[in-house]
Amino acid sequence: MAITLDDERLDETFAALANSTRRSILARLAEGEAGVNELAEPFELSLPAISKHIKVLERAGLIVRSRRAQYRPCALDPAAFEAIASWADQYRPIWDARFDRMETYLQGLDKDDERHDQESENDHG
Repeated sequence: MAITLDDERLDETFAALANSTRRSILARLAEGEAGVNELAEPFELSLPAISKHIKVLERAGLIVRSRRAQYRPCALDPAAFEAIASWADQYRPIWDARFDRMETYLQGLDKDDERHDQESENDHG
């Protein structure tokens, strides 16, 4: 099976998302664009370390950087998140079916517990 460009992009995307610092950066960018200094504030990391995280996110297509004179703000790239959602949606029917089966199973356990409680009350009452 040949790996497609989409597969390679998904690999990069999920590798980028595997790091908690990068997820925190994305959470901040969900509030609006920000520069490297602003993104670095909550972390005890050097600016070069934050820049490396930003480059990983940029290579994965999760963020874009614009240029305004010397200021290069980062912003989320919605297309990347749409691709992730689309990929995950193909598994939705499988998970829905599994959750439905689990709900049915748990309801059966509840009925067994109720029956057991009634039998105990009848034995002691």
